[in-house]
Amino acid sequence: MKPMIFTLVGQDQPGLISNLAQTVYDMGGNWLGSNLSHMAGHFAGFVHIDLPEAKHAKLIKLFSEHPILKIHLLPGHTVETIDQRNAKIEIMGNDRSGIVQDLTQILNQFNVNIIKFDSSCESAPNWGGLLFKATAIISTTVDFDLDRLREGLEAIANDLMVDIECQ
Repeated sequence: MKPMIFTLVGQDQPGLISNLAQTVYDMGGNWLGSNLSHMAGHFAGFVHIDLPEAKHAKLIKLFSEHPILKIHLLPGHTVETIDQRNAKIEIMGNDRSGIVQDLTQILNQFNVNIIKFDSSCESAPNWGGLLFKATAIISTTVDFDLDRLREGLEAIANDLMVDIECQ
């Protein structure tokens, strides 16, 4: 078995994911993980599978001909994470243009790797605006100073609340 990653985007309809999962299963593959969402009127996401290497080309051909979704496949890589730890960062504050750029720039300055980043905006009726929420999973060295990172992120804005916990 060799890992593969595929991304997908297109108009949603009932049964799309079931059909993709059935195809992977029928080819002897295993669906390991996915992140799928409705975004801006489309269905989008990415999926991690294991599939016998001899069947990669056939799956690529099948998915490239999908009538509704645009699907892009890539071979996956096994990554070793020696002397690394993951931390979960939860961020909440008033939304403003550029907040994701500012947050990710701070993470880059601290040389951490973003493993996962989810963000959303929702109505904040008490404040009359939008509330920005984000959760990031980062990978750092074992001796990395998470308190310094928290201070750097909180310095972006007075109202930004940041919670970091090791995983």
